[in-house]
Amino acid sequence: MQGRKLVRFFIAYTIIGLIGSFIVVTLYPGLLDKKQSIIEIKQVEVTPALVPGMGAVPATGPVSYAMAVEAAAPAVVNIHTSKVVTQRINPLFDDPRFRQFFGDVFKPRQRIENSLGSGVLISSNGYILTNNHVIKGANEILVALKDGRTARANLVGADPETDLAILSISLENLPSIIVGKSDALRVGDVVLAIGNPFGVGQTVTMGIVSAKGRSHLGINTFENFIQTDAAINPGNSGGALVNAAGHLVGINTAIFSKSGGSQGIGFAIPTAIAKRVMEDILQLGHVVRGWLGIEPQDITTQLAESFGLKNTIGVIVAGVLRNGPADQAGIKPGDSITHIDGNSVEDSNDALNIIASARPGNKLRIDLLREGKKISREAEVTQRPVPRGEPGQR
Repeated sequence: MQGRKLVRFFIAYTIIGLIGSFIVVTLYPGLLDKKQSIIEIKQVEVTPALVPGMGAVPATGPVSYAMAVEAAAPAVVNIHTSKVVTQRINPLFDDPRFRQFFGDVFKPRQRIENSLGSGVLISSNGYILTNNHVIKGANEILVALKDGRTARANLVGADPETDLAILSISLENLPSIIVGKSDALRVGDVVLAIGNPFGVGQTVTMGIVSAKGRSHLGINTFENFIQTDAAINPGNSGGALVNAAGHLVGINTAIFSKSGGSQGIGFAIPTAIAKRVMEDILQLGHVVRGWLGIEPQDITTQLAESFGLKNTIGVIVAGVLRNGPADQAGIKPGDSITHIDGNSVEDSNDALNIIASARPGNKLRIDLLREGKKISREAEVTQRPVPRGEPGQR
């Protein structure tokens, strides 16, 4: 009897336990899902950053650059140029005896050559900033706006030494781009390239600032390029490089490519340079640059050893123009220039840019080494002569 009671007791409580478990699982399933956390997770709220023209965006960057494109794209134009090209003939055909028999059958023929590029409307007055190589030698320049309007453009002026040119068109209600400060750019900043690659129509590509102050590329006389991996292709030349707010920071100019297409290395002229060139052309008709009449040469290891220099920083004066500003200031061939007007000179590109940025009539202090001794000279800047064959004027 006692054993039967124990069996009934266990059976009853087992049934009650199963019923209770069923109720808990059915009605309160969440009670069984709670587990103790093994690791501690720290969460930090992202504080929005204020971007000019875009408002508050996460510090990690906006998920879309549509607002920047909407602000800048209407001011980016397509440029179509045409020029008459004379096809060269064999010199034999110019021989008088040959012409006596055949007349002018083999006279030179002319054909029309068309090319494409891009430009940026800088002001609502119709001034367009582009590359000189886009419009060089053109007999006719046609500008097409994003809104579908077209107009013939006039060349206001050009500066071959920076590969920049200014055009003008006459239309009403023209858009214009906001010019940003290229000096404020940092390596890693997001930039957008807007232009007309391969003539397919206005296109936007995105990348970052890969480097600043690129020179020694052999593209222009004065080089201080912004390097970017935003895709730049033929037809993008003269187009806009804008920051994440849609402000112009550069004029797309060239690509480094072995195939003719983009390989992630593009170069743009900073607005700090383009703005000064544009102002000089509009006010004076040409660009004014300083000149001292010296030929600077980069210091190699061999030159440093032969001149007894401790390092390769600075430039060697390879030549001095007789009676030029440097000659009158007492600067001689073989001098090693270390500073100009307080600015450190790293190489010949630095020296060229510092001197060119000075206005004629200003005086520059030149710090140099001569036979191991530090000396200083003061030279009065004159205007840099315009290169032959490239007037760059109205």
